[in-house]
Amino acid sequence: MLTVYRPGTGVFHRLPAGPKMLAVAVLALAVAVLPTTLWAAGVAAAVAGASYAVSALGARELARQTWALRWIVVVTAAGQLLFLGIEPAVANTARVTAALLIAALLPLTTRADELLDALERGLAPLRRVGGDAERAALLLAVTVTTVPVLARRAAEVREAQRARGVRPSLRLSIVPFLVLSLRHADQLGEALAARGVR
Repeated sequence: MLTVYRPGTGVFHRLPAGPKMLAVAVLALAVAVLPTTLWAAGVAAAVAGASYAVSALGARELARQTWALRWIVVVTAAGQLLFLGIEPAVANTARVTAALLIAALLPLTTRADELLDALERGLAPLRRVGGDAERAALLLAVTVTTVPVLARRAAEVREAQRARGVRPSLRLSIVPFLVLSLRHADQLGEALAARGVR
């Protein structure tokens, strides 16, 4: 399974996967429930920045992840500006961005197999009601690890266009991105089949 894991020795890297998932969920939820004020936007940005500092991923990785979210930021801010005004737009966009940045810490600091094992343990009570904890955990793990991989594929398409002297645009990026996404889906399907998942 492809992942975006970054080896490191920070606090988040040393935490076991289960407590790390809870910590990330609590941080993201805390940011999400902040009020829609400018000071709350600053708090959300500070929490995201502090999370990357504590994780030892640093400012460079924070900048990379923020850049990867730029279109989400633009779309969120534009929609909020149209309907709510400047202060709520800034606050809501900052909260969404900070929550996504914090959520990205999970795949960045946790190997996919550790994440899968922790999810299986956490979802074990599903067995009592006839659920399949292994399949549910695998689905969640694949989802968590696929989103950043697809963001990286989009960045690769833009970099390839720049290398050819073409100005990157959404219209010109769609087909190459779809090809890379489908290739990733094939690789993911092969990995799942090798694991015995049908």
